[in-house]
Amino acid sequence: MRAVQSKLYEILETSTGSRAGRLVNALLIVLIVGNVVAVTMHTVRPFASRYVKQFRAFELVSVAIFSIEYVLRMWVCTRNDSYRRPVLGRIRYFFTPFAIIDLVAVLPFYLPMLIPFDLIFVRALRLMRLLRLLKLGRYSESIRTMGAVVSEKREELGVAVAMSLILLLIASALMYFIEGPAQPEIFSSIPAAMWWGVVTMTTVGYGDVLPVTTAGKILSGLIAVLGIGLFILPAGIIAAGYGAQIRNSRRGRRICPHCGKPIT
Repeated sequence: MRAVQSKLYEILETSTGSRAGRLVNALLIVLIVGNVVAVTMHTVRPFASRYVKQFRAFELVSVAIFSIEYVLRMWVCTRNDSYRRPVLGRIRYFFTPFAIIDLVAVLPFYLPMLIPFDLIFVRALRLMRLLRLLKLGRYSESIRTMGAVVSEKREELGVAVAMSLILLLIASALMYFIEGPAQPEIFSSIPAAMWWGVVTMTTVGYGDVLPVTTAGKILSGLIAVLGIGLFILPAGIIAAGYGAQIRNSRRGRRICPHCGKPIT
């Protein structure tokens, strides 16, 4: 039994080293992409009404495969030194990000069977099947590397996000005091003015909320210019971290895709 467990662990968790693991990875990736396509096309009424049985059959097959995968991963996780204790180890693994994603991928199918929900909530649960796309992070080295970069640069990204939020709050407050008297219905409060702030800082410019005073127009232009820099900053941080990961790999240093630290 331990030999079977070890072999399954090698296929599921160390898939880059074996042909069977690479094959399982490829099949699961195809299945995940197929699920996303199916959920998307199911919202098109002609397709949904014409291929009801096909959609249902594909969903049942997908849930069966994902459920078996989840159960097997819970079983073989004790082969990892971090989760080697039969009970506590599996509890720790249960709360890991990838294990939670695997559970969320199948949970919307089983919940309506266990708890009665109204039709609207059931439809919302079905749309949650799109979260299966997150499972790609387990099988893609590039996505795992990106996750490691975000984790490694979380402090810098946190500072950039905090700066953006501070600018948004200050700009919205100024616009409220400047435009509020001229447009009391649109700029009725600072939270209401934040919609203008988000649209301006991201340079989207829907045109539904516009300043009419001279001071408001000047402030809008200034915030738009500052917003470009602040929103580009996180992209630059991630790009720099990703470049560092690539350079390290080219130098022969192996980087752990989970923690982002070099493997010695």
